[in-house]
Amino acid sequence: MIEKIRVLVVDDSAFMRRYISDIINKEPDMVVIDWAGDGDTAIKKIISLNPDVITLDVEMPVKNGLEVLKEIKDITNAKIIMLSGLTTEGSATTVEALSIGAFDFVEKPSGASLNRISAMKRDLLTKIRHAYYAKVKKAVKKPVRKEQDTIKTPKKATGQIEAVVLGASTGGPKVLYDVITKFPRDIGVPIFVVQHMPSGFTKAFADRLDKQANLKVVEGRHEEDIRPGVVYIAPGGYHMIVGQGKILLDTSPPVHGVRPAVDKLFISAAKIYKEKTLGCIFTGMGRDGAEGVKAIKAKGGFTIAQDEATSVIYGMPKAAFETGCVDMVLPDYEIAQEIVRLIKTNKQN
Repeated sequence: MIEKIRVLVVDDSAFMRRYISDIINKEPDMVVIDWAGDGDTAIKKIISLNPDVITLDVEMPVKNGLEVLKEIKDITNAKIIMLSGLTTEGSATTVEALSIGAFDFVEKPSGASLNRISAMKRDLLTKIRHAYYAKVKKAVKKPVRKEQDTIKTPKKATGQIEAVVLGASTGGPKVLYDVITKFPRDIGVPIFVVQHMPSGFTKAFADRLDKQANLKVVEGRHEEDIRPGVVYIAPGGYHMIVGQGKILLDTSPPVHGVRPAVDKLFISAAKIYKEKTLGCIFTGMGRDGAEGVKAIKAKGGFTIAQDEATSVIYGMPKAAFETGCVDMVLPDYEIAQEIVRLIKTNKQN
């Protein structure tokens, strides 16, 4: 008999509780064990039922999803998937939730479009499964370190670093927040970032980073001049391309089912900055970024991948590592320091 993923649904709307529960209960490998209509009830049920995964509405009265998350993140090992409507307040709260430990989020459909509803169903079910297997993986202690976890010997990039490109998906907002806020004000190079997120949420992500980081952080705009010491976040719904001194945005077809795509950014940066490019692949599902890493190495640039132990989903870093084009594999908490070391060391030489 299949062991089902036990899900707790938290939403102040009775309709949404029923709707989400019906989606989940139709799947053979998951079941809704209960639901809650407010934050206080949710906390009590999380403690008593110990679910595997929690779907948590962002915008609830009295105690919103963020407040619930802050209260429970240290008392449960359940993975939290935020459900958010695309509002200014909702997207900002969602980004903050991701930055403090929510596994991922699903955008609620804003209209009755069948395509939007179908996409929401597919997104929700995929992320519940990934959340569950990430929870199971975390519970299993590895007796030995894998080969790829040992590539930590400091290396020297072949040339002075003039640009840093970063790519991430599931689990990315938290690690990118941790990395980018550690960069010093005098880093001296532009930093380009693709985080898989829908339109609207990338603006909130950039705004949150801008308030906390030492560097200026913006959502990239078409034909915007590239400046050193600025972090450019690819806007949801657009590929971000590095041009000659300018940011270029386009709506060409998604790559690996996503737009923005890490590969598009990395490949374009390698063409412009060549051996002076430093690329890093963080946690995420799929293989976006693997071709980009190959392109950077083909031009003589330097590449880093997050290790398996600290990745929420070891998909993208694994795909990058398997190309044979990754120079260093590091835990998330060492990556910012290493990027800064590589930039500063090569400036001095």
